Amino acid sequence: MESPKEQVVAVRKNGDGDIVELKLSSGQVVDYLEAQAMTKNGQIAGLNVFRGRDGDEHLRSNADGDPSNNLDNLPGF
Repeated sequence: MESPKEQVVAVRKNGDGDIVELKLSSGQVVDYLEAQAMTKNGQIAGLNVFRGRDGDEHLRSNADGDPSNNLDNLPGF
């Protein structure tokens, strides 16, 4: 049986306001690159990885019309 996917419940930002760590529903804290890898592997629900204009890969919430669950709007920890 497939284990349930993690949800992001909180984020930690650096001084520039960039997300550097994500807290998952299991309580696990992962850094941004680890979260990208987990998202690509289907381990985190509600996120996707895209390549930005800067050529780098970025995480974003799946578009669902609900701004409250966007990564930037999640509580800090």
